Amino acid sequence: MSVIYLLISISIIVAIGFFIAFIRAVKTGQYDDDYTPSVRMLFDDELIQSKAKKAKTESSTKL
Repeated sequence: MSVIYLLISISIIVAIGFFIAFIRAVKTGQYDDDYTPSVRMLFDDELIQSKAKKAKTESSTKL
């Protein structure tokens, strides 16, 4: 029976530790914007192509 009390107390201590780590991560801004970086890499090629087209049209109008 004493083993159960020991395991429950250890699990509560571990849970409190994870909760403190989560609160610290939220306060430092780790979870501010987790969607944009994953989407940005999908649209990088389109931005480069549109810049190339814009540069091409600007150079052709100067001639």
